[in-house]
Amino acid sequence: MTEKALSPLLSIHPSRGLIDEKFCVVVRYLPPFEDITLRSLIHSEDGDYWEAYGHYVSDDSGLVNVESNVSLGGTYDGLEPMGLLWSMKPVPGSRTGLRLRKKEIQTPVVVHISVYRGHMSQGFNEQVALASVVTERWYMAPGIRRVDITEGGVSGTLFLPPGLGPFPALLDLWGGGGGLVEYRSALLASHGFASLALEYMTPRTSGSSTSYVGNAYFEAAFTILKEHPQVCGDRIAILGLSFGTSVALGMAVYSTVIQPRCLVCVSGSHVQPVKGSLTDVFAEINKNVRNTRYDEENRVIWRDLLLPIPTDPTKKVDVGRLQCPILLIVGKDDQNWPASESAEDMKQMMEQAGNSHLLTTLSYPGTGHLIEPPYTPHTRSSNFMVTGTRQKLLVLWGGDTKPHSYAQEDSWKKTLAFLEEHLYRGPQSHL
Repeated sequence: MTEKALSPLLSIHPSRGLIDEKFCVVVRYLPPFEDITLRSLIHSEDGDYWEAYGHYVSDDSGLVNVESNVSLGGTYDGLEPMGLLWSMKPVPGSRTGLRLRKKEIQTPVVVHISVYRGHMSQGFNEQVALASVVTERWYMAPGIRRVDITEGGVSGTLFLPPGLGPFPALLDLWGGGGGLVEYRSALLASHGFASLALEYMTPRTSGSSTSYVGNAYFEAAFTILKEHPQVCGDRIAILGLSFGTSVALGMAVYSTVIQPRCLVCVSGSHVQPVKGSLTDVFAEINKNVRNTRYDEENRVIWRDLLLPIPTDPTKKVDVGRLQCPILLIVGKDDQNWPASESAEDMKQMMEQAGNSHLLTTLSYPGTGHLIEPPYTPHTRSSNFMVTGTRQKLLVLWGGDTKPHSYAQEDSWKKTLAFLEEHLYRGPQSHL
């Protein structure tokens, strides 16, 4: 058989891997200098279809390699090996306000990748692909154990790496959407950390749909993690996103029970009533609800609800009292929280207190509020159910796809390095 008679061959390596692991897509046996389109497709757990596609031209040997060939157009352009994941958008005609999130972390994200002749931007279903492959991307590596936690009134899921341990650990706190979100903790466990994804701001954890758990709930969760036989009790970090940052900062400074080795705070703020609970944080925000703005598409912008950053010390966590290293991750186009202004104020407070050596800030231009693990599709806006109500809003999170996706990759790599430095290699606690 001559090489001209060969059909195009599409391959991906590795065909199975973690969601934050890069892959390489290669098309062989094309005609030289042939225009092709590579397209990825996911059927989400919510029943929606998401796609990305890039336009390529084969080289003189009939080869396209996404690691060395640039995309000339599509949902991404340039040399972007992972553009087939991070540039994904709902297919035309989809419901509005979608956000792609993994709910069942014991199954993979299944990505169908196909190659088509020509540079296509639509009509994929009407064309026959030259070749197709399927890849599985996992949040949960082989051997990770998933343990339901329902003791002491605390509800969550603990993910444990393979082996006996004890392992350094994290208390993983999501934001104002409430509920139990497991995928980040599963991925952290896949990198060697025990991680407790904590459920809060739900009727099950609060006793009603309109109240928020008090500080004792987080202290109980931290204690459960600390006392677990497979956790190294003096090597626990807190990772908070959005409202999770409010909890992390407040507990680290004021709690006598919670003494984390380090903090990672993503897209959050230190503005909250001193020694207050989540109820007090929301009450303070509700006072400024008049500052809510809407863009030209009637999407909600909430970033002004905590502005201006107060000068009253009773209205913000005294981060000058922090005694552990803290990593702040900030999107400079965050339209949901004043993360940039808060980070600058925290820096000034810590400089004045003499503990700024504990602070590391990662600030990313063109980056919005929802800073996720890498290669997760950027969501500039999506539907949001207001906690404790039946009100659904279209919220603007901010960010532009390419810089936001770069920020997700860079911040995740630096988060893992920060956690390794302070949980694995840091000095033993003398507490």
